[in-house]
Amino acid sequence: MTDSAAHAQVDAYAVQVRIFKHQDSIFHKLTFLFAFLVLAALAGILISLAIEAAPAFRAFGPAFLWSEAWSVPDDEFGALISIYGTLSTSLIALLIGVPVSFGIALFLTESCPGWLRRPLGTAIELLAGVPSIIYGIWGLFVFAPLFARNVQPWVQAGFGDLPVIGGWFAGPPLGIGILSAGIVLALMVIPFIASVMRDVFDTVPAVLKESAYGLGCTTWEVVWNIVLPYTRVGVIGGIMLGLGRALGETMAVTFVIGNANRIAGSFFAPGNSIASLLANEFGEADPGLHTSSLFALGLVLFVITCVVLGLSRWLVHRASARQGV
Repeated sequence: MTDSAAHAQVDAYAVQVRIFKHQDSIFHKLTFLFAFLVLAALAGILISLAIEAAPAFRAFGPAFLWSEAWSVPDDEFGALISIYGTLSTSLIALLIGVPVSFGIALFLTESCPGWLRRPLGTAIELLAGVPSIIYGIWGLFVFAPLFARNVQPWVQAGFGDLPVIGGWFAGPPLGIGILSAGIVLALMVIPFIASVMRDVFDTVPAVLKESAYGLGCTTWEVVWNIVLPYTRVGVIGGIMLGLGRALGETMAVTFVIGNANRIAGSFFAPGNSIASLLANEFGEADPGLHTSSLFALGLVLFVITCVVLGLSRWLVHRASARQGV
């Protein structure tokens, strides 16, 4: 090869490298723009909520967060009733949904026959796509009457006279209330949590489980000592995904929670959540403190969601650190 041909080849390579470098620069800037748009949208939502909620916080101060008042004619508003309803229904949903989801994922990955695994997994994923209003209609017209007629009287007869928890099940069996909303929410979050758990359980190397079975471990011992430690990060992520869905759910909760602005010690009593209160009153709210208080509730829900996400990140980081150790 002559010197001129070698120089020409080097120049061609240099041009190609500059083209690749330019393409990489464009790709980097484009992806950075996408990420920045997400952060900008998040900041815009937070700032707009804070601006609209400022009159309510100026009028009521920090007491807005722990006040039970919610009177539109008197312009007296507080967030405690809605915060209580949101947290209690979400907690009930997790207490029911997490064990059931764990059982579903365990069955699909460890015990389910091969011919049933795909259709059952597909059915669970389809449940995640059902609109929330369908859950709400089913909860109000099908679940609530059955719950009031067949379950609530039995629960009151068995637990109503106990000294500590008896008050949790007091009141008339209406079928709607905090507990009903929590159960409907549990049905909604189970597909999300179960799907995530199933996927992360499938990532466990087969050699680890086969080795444990070869040592004589039972299925439960393999799951508890091999599968869960290996997939702890994914399991926590799935649970937090379900919690985020439960915290922000609107229509299904609105149908079955009862929409009563009071806090009762009974889970059978009607209540309210932040999302259901916003859905019921925002369209007809008068300008002024009423609208500002609703924006303040939205800001509170936003903060609660951010705290939950931050907690999930901390749990994931802690689980990862333990796995590293």
